[in-house]
Amino acid sequence: MENMTKSEDEGSAQEPSPISMDAKGEVLDKAIERSREFLLSCQDEKGYWVDELEANVTISAELIFFMHFTDRLDLVKQDQIVKYLLDLQREDGGWPLFYGGLCDINSTVEAYMALKMAGLPADREEMILARQAIFANGGIKTTRVFTKMFLAMFGQLSWDDCPAVPVEIILLPNWFPFNIYEISSWSRGTVVPLSVVRSLKPVHKFPEGKDIQELFADKDGDLGLKPDGLSFTSWSNTFIYLDRFIRAIGKFPWKPFRKIALCKVEKWTLEHQEDEGDWGGIQPAMFNALLALHLLGYPKDHPACVKGMEAVDRFLLKKDGRLWMQACVSPLWDTAIAANALLDSGLPSDHPALIKAGEWIIRKQVVKRGDWQVKKPGAEPGGWAFEFYNELYPDTDDTAEILIFLNRVDIPNNRWKLSECGRAMDWLLSMQSKKGGWGAFDVDNDKELLNKIPFADHKALLDPPTSDVTSRILWMLAKWGFKKQHPQVQRAIQFVKENQEIDGCWFGRWGVNYIYGTFLALNGLSAIGEDMQAAFSRKAVTWLVDHQNEDGGWGETCQSYAEPSLRGRGKSTASQSAWALLGLIAAGVVENPAVERGVRYLIATQNESGKFSGSWWEDEFTGTGFPVHFFIKYHMYQHFFPLMALSHYRRAAKC
Repeated sequence: MENMTKSEDEGSAQEPSPISMDAKGEVLDKAIERSREFLLSCQDEKGYWVDELEANVTISAELIFFMHFTDRLDLVKQDQIVKYLLDLQREDGGWPLFYGGLCDINSTVEAYMALKMAGLPADREEMILARQAIFANGGIKTTRVFTKMFLAMFGQLSWDDCPAVPVEIILLPNWFPFNIYEISSWSRGTVVPLSVVRSLKPVHKFPEGKDIQELFADKDGDLGLKPDGLSFTSWSNTFIYLDRFIRAIGKFPWKPFRKIALCKVEKWTLEHQEDEGDWGGIQPAMFNALLALHLLGYPKDHPACVKGMEAVDRFLLKKDGRLWMQACVSPLWDTAIAANALLDSGLPSDHPALIKAGEWIIRKQVVKRGDWQVKKPGAEPGGWAFEFYNELYPDTDDTAEILIFLNRVDIPNNRWKLSECGRAMDWLLSMQSKKGGWGAFDVDNDKELLNKIPFADHKALLDPPTSDVTSRILWMLAKWGFKKQHPQVQRAIQFVKENQEIDGCWFGRWGVNYIYGTFLALNGLSAIGEDMQAAFSRKAVTWLVDHQNEDGGWGETCQSYAEPSLRGRGKSTASQSAWALLGLIAAGVVENPAVERGVRYLIATQNESGKFSGSWWEDEFTGTGFPVHFFIKYHMYQHFFPLMALSHYRRAAKC
């Protein structure tokens, strides 16, 4: 499916008052039918659904860095990325982390550097505004570690200003408190090849006149991390002093383990490349792997580099003379939820579109052993990943959603389906953490101390168990006939209940934010048979009702991660309104004014004409990559979650 971007000629919703319009009977049926037809029209001929996974501009700015650093400059692509960056610049000159967000210093510095590298002069109006935004938001000194590393790679600051990521970490044994398998899969795929870059400390000089020294103020003379006390007064201070020590010994000419470590990283990187060229299915891992191979002397025509660049190109989107890169792609995730929404709407379980989707999904099942085997050596592979190509990193969330769908679809070769689902179920159950919940990619990946390491300033070095993932798995287990008395189910229920916030909601790790977490917790606990009249459920219902907007919808800004006082607050969106409704309906709240108003809101905001006729549109980002630091707009969310919510309402209200 081509990239979907709202424009004036694509139609819009009618303007009836969502408070007064009918929300049952023929009106509801028509809304569901139109939504279902739209979703069916979006299916790829191979059986899957997928649409853009939109993120902030650093993903594309870094493509310009990458092309320059590895001598792969494509002037046409660069010009198209420049147009994309300029189109997304805020009026104040900065770039945000998410639609409607505040100026983000890292996005703005990286966008500025990319534009300068591409030839935009410093006195151009957009560049002047960008500099003003950078200075107004703390300047270079306040940028994250990874932004500083890009600056060091191009000689704009010293590598001494960047925390150590010694390549020798690859040699640390698995029993050691810190080793590469104690950090999250996304961090591992990024940090291992990045250690080559940081250890070799390369510098690619800017062409004359294209540096960005104008961004540096007098206060930026020393950009290294500063402790706020003596060593051992806090873990943060201890790690800062340790980082200084590692950087100091790294300057010694004698490095007895350097060659061995470089060889091991090289081998690890090549072994973790997919046959199709991807690394981990994410942009940072792909770029860093290719950078590492470049620094290790691999020529551009080496098969690993050729396949790697083909993978990068598959992440690119182009429209109206603009080019941008996705951080990731989400076909298995999009397909499973789209199919479940269609089944909820009443589409027969043997409908050709659903059979096609089910058969495509089964063919994508992971049958290779991945990094998860380090902690679960006895488990057999069987889950599913998020992307087209990522067999080393299946994830529990996708696997659960897919198992919900496969339990419902009537695939002709049912014995084959049950066999593959059994393998997936065994793998998924093996991934339960000691705390009772599930993380996304790894098990017991929860040593919080590691987030104090200097290069972990994004606080996303770990993959601990979360309420939202655990609740989806509970939802799935109920569909497959698991009972509350099952020991693993009991532990999961306890985990979810213990993580309820004091005001009744749940934190959302992978969706924005408390609305997402609460929707999944209520659905998981309800499906597995918990008493939805109990205090935990009533508190959650009260929280959702209290956070409904005047227009009948629900919304929550990404800023709620940094400012919890904003939890459940924001402009109404189709996807978040759907989540709130799904949560309330799961809690047994149907004949309630808040639910009826929410349904009216979705019907009233459904597009009546144009490209999105029958669906919805939202500009806001409602997906989460890393809380506080990285957000996503899944363009499919606005299409399938409202259909799911309206369908659940019709069934519950028997209308």
